[in-house]
Amino acid sequence: MLERLFHLQEKHTRPGTEVVAGLITFLTMAYIIFVNPAVLSGVMFGQETGMDFNAVTAATCLAAALATAIMGLYANYPIAQAPGMGENFFFALTVIPAAAAAGFAEPWKVALGVVFVSGVLFLLLSLFGVRRLIVDAVSPSLKSGMAVGIGLFIAFIGLRNAGVILTNPGTAVQLNTHFASPDIMVFAVGLLTAAVLHVRRVRGSILWGILAAAAAAWLLKGLLPHLPARWAQSDVVQKSMLVSRFTPARGILSAPASPAATTFRMNVTAALSLAMLPYVLIFLFMDVFDTIGTLIGVSQQAGLLKDNRLPRAERALLSDAIGTVAGACLGTSTVTSYIESAAGVEHGGRTGLTALTTAVLFLGALFFLPLIRMIGSYPPITAPALVVVGAMMARNVAHIAWEDYSEAIPAFLVMIGIPLTYSIADGIALGFISQPLVKLLGGRGREVSWVMYLICAILLAYFIFIRAGV
Repeated sequence: MLERLFHLQEKHTRPGTEVVAGLITFLTMAYIIFVNPAVLSGVMFGQETGMDFNAVTAATCLAAALATAIMGLYANYPIAQAPGMGENFFFALTVIPAAAAAGFAEPWKVALGVVFVSGVLFLLLSLFGVRRLIVDAVSPSLKSGMAVGIGLFIAFIGLRNAGVILTNPGTAVQLNTHFASPDIMVFAVGLLTAAVLHVRRVRGSILWGILAAAAAAWLLKGLLPHLPARWAQSDVVQKSMLVSRFTPARGILSAPASPAATTFRMNVTAALSLAMLPYVLIFLFMDVFDTIGTLIGVSQQAGLLKDNRLPRAERALLSDAIGTVAGACLGTSTVTSYIESAAGVEHGGRTGLTALTTAVLFLGALFFLPLIRMIGSYPPITAPALVVVGAMMARNVAHIAWEDYSEAIPAFLVMIGIPLTYSIADGIALGFISQPLVKLLGGRGREVSWVMYLICAILLAYFIFIRAGV
């Protein structure tokens, strides 16, 4: 049955490899289970939005499970989906206040309506094959640039989550020189374990790195009260996430929350008002380009592209669109494909069985919240996985046509644009705008598909007339 559904032999993989890959993907993105409710409910900002925390938690797990299962069973890709980071902050910090300023009662319902409408538009684009044209129109160098850019981005996120890189008003970022910080020590244990096992070609090296980091965190938390008072009371230790955020699990099972408080609460009529339409378009653009970037980047890493085309692309894109619509109905922000899927791909995940495993684990998370919270709520535990995967994705830089500057420069702008703008969508936009212009002005305009010229024009109009005014 598994062979008939997922074609494992054709993809040169085995059920065991796929299941472990799904587990790895889940562990690297499990943080969304806790971050998303904190963002959408306003708990993270100390200002409630009106959305129930527990209901959003349930909606997050259910939406992720549904969308990921569709991706696995319908598209047969090892790509997991969940409410997107970035989209959820835009939802809570921009769209809800905009709806309130427009005079709408219960603005969070209007924001859900905005997500729903953008998801329906996304679905229509998928059904008519528009997004497939976009994917096929992207050159091999740009696709490789996306993979590298996403790799740099998730590695940067991993280093930020581990506390290795800190913000600095003068230089934007800087290295944290307090190597004795508990956060960095936990990260170092996980990264060293994963890297060494990877070098030795041990299967599941990334998963073992995560488990080693979790064990180190548990051990350090227990040792802190017994360490010399001068060190234990230092500013570095007191400011460590280990002190404030890591709590060893005291149990395993818990009763699942109900999503009833947020299910089918979207205000579609208000979302279609003139005041909210710009936010519908922004969500649409964010979802389209986040999805395309992630889909191409992860597929490139898995070797799933054939002749610069993504087989069953329309199914993968349709799965993402259905996930967004379903997520809005359940009560969460835009559901999109996750770059953390690359962690499972790096382990060997090649089929939808990887995604289906991740989907089942999202459902299981409803019952095992204490254990998942322990791992997912302390970023230094999963940070090593992001750094290792980022390093693996960076090897796609070899596939860029560096001798052709009309390909190399746009690809390079994507590579550096994604991490430096802290946005997959914005980084991709730099490449999609620059390549048609460089080709056209360089006398090689016929090499670019009309689709890319249209995208370039739309993106320019979007940034000049919509994004600049938001």
